[in-house]
Amino acid sequence: MKKKNNQALISFYIITIFPEMFTSISHYGVTGKAIQKKIIELSFINPRDFTEHKHKSVDDRPYGGGPGMLMTVQPLYLSIKHAQSLLKDATVVYLSPQGIKLNQNNIFNLIQKKKIIFVCGRYEGIDQRIIDSLIDEEWSIGDYILTGGELAAMVIIDSVSRFIPGVINKKKSLENESFCNNLLDYPNYTRPKEIYNMKVPDILLSGDHNKIRLWRLKKSLEKTLEKRPDLLEKKILKKKKKIF
Repeated sequence: MKKKNNQALISFYIITIFPEMFTSISHYGVTGKAIQKKIIELSFINPRDFTEHKHKSVDDRPYGGGPGMLMTVQPLYLSIKHAQSLLKDATVVYLSPQGIKLNQNNIFNLIQKKKIIFVCGRYEGIDQRIIDSLIDEEWSIGDYILTGGELAAMVIIDSVSRFIPGVINKKKSLENESFCNNLLDYPNYTRPKEIYNMKVPDILLSGDHNKIRLWRLKKSLEKTLEKRPDLLEKKILKKKKKIF
């Protein structure tokens, strides 16, 4: 996956009525640096620019009654069509609690798409006709409700960005992170060796890299068993599938 003609390795077009929310990832941290280097492209389309309502409204009451408001068809439809005209062959993703649950394996699958249009809903959601006609996939970051899809989009962009070549320089640091092997990360320590009567484990100061590797694996397994035993069950099931 090489960069050609100064084009980004992965492009995100985000349809949102609150583009200013993305300042935190557009200008800061690892993702911000990747955008500055043009490894990642982040663009925004505001549905309010496509509404005919005199007050720039993009929501209305749901047919059949019920609480809350829904985002209406026209501004979203035109926003998505505009995004598709700018980003050919992009995958249109609606951030929704009904969607596929995000995990590390799904992150790798998303990277392969390279062109993604995120639709960030607000209020009680969006008109079903948009989902039926224009949405390719629905994605969720967990079984809970947010006030909009913007935070979910930021989480996914941050997660995806870390695995794009050139964003994080040290490949090993990615390979050793939590969830990459269905294990949580081992405990980590830095200087000084002792502070406030708390010491770094002696084995990490030994210089014996093989013993350190085994210690870290043991601690990783212990932590996973204690906090996320479901991950170990997945690991065992994968091995069984390989055998049979």
